[in-house]
Amino acid sequence: MSNTCPVTQPMREDSTQLNESDEPSLSAAKLKVQNVFKHYPVQGRKLVVLEDINLQIHPREFVCLVGASGCGKSTLLNIIAGLVSPSTGEVWVDGQSVTGRPGSDRGMVFQGYTLYPWLTVAQNVAFGLQLRKIPKAEQKERVHYFLNVVKLSQFADAYPKQLSGGMKQRVAIARALANEPAVLLMDEPFGALDAQTKEQMQQFLLELWEQTHVTILMITHDVEEAIYLSQRVYVMSSRPGQIHSEISIRLPKHRELEIKLSPEFVEIKRQVIHDLRGDISAV
Repeated sequence: MSNTCPVTQPMREDSTQLNESDEPSLSAAKLKVQNVFKHYPVQGRKLVVLEDINLQIHPREFVCLVGASGCGKSTLLNIIAGLVSPSTGEVWVDGQSVTGRPGSDRGMVFQGYTLYPWLTVAQNVAFGLQLRKIPKAEQKERVHYFLNVVKLSQFADAYPKQLSGGMKQRVAIARALANEPAVLLMDEPFGALDAQTKEQMQQFLLELWEQTHVTILMITHDVEEAIYLSQRVYVMSSRPGQIHSEISIRLPKHRELEIKLSPEFVEIKRQVIHDLRGDISAV
């Protein structure tokens, strides 16, 4: 694996505060969702789950999608991942249509770890590489590199049952990153963790993104989590799921947990909650 792969490019050190010059070009979307609808037949009628979803994420952005339970967040993420086909509309990654087609250009991290218990940590990270028939020497190099990135090199020969919940999720993230995806998709990755471990994992993920600057789309119920991690937040309304608003998170790029107590953070939270409106009761 080359040391100049896109995933491992360092972030810029010239500015710690977002400003207009930091905003990515609208013409350079890494991920684009265009006019996506999803409906299912129910007792002879059409149940619309998603209605006219349009969003885009630019290279090296971290974007979160928030909304009430049942608004269609996971369905949308599964459509982007290629696990579910849209009824109409298209999904593009790097200008290539990916509608209804899973691929290594989209890494996926689920809430429930999804590690294979009979495989070691290293074997779990290498699993996707083996399916792609990556040469064994390159597999070994990538596994070593990304286990080091997630600070689990010493657990390479351990099995999932020997790991804590947070460590399991770090292995799942390393497995996704090992395939060097264009976009990392995360579905409530910390939802099953206790509060303290969840905060630790939020800090870990933000540090990981600062180090790798992989493009990330993450869905969450947690408004504070979305604001703390992301550069932009899309707010979804439900029944049917639609993009209600898009909110820029103008906070320092490097963030500590204490920023959640700042007036700027509280004001953004107020705005997101306001946009969630009645759906916030289910968040």
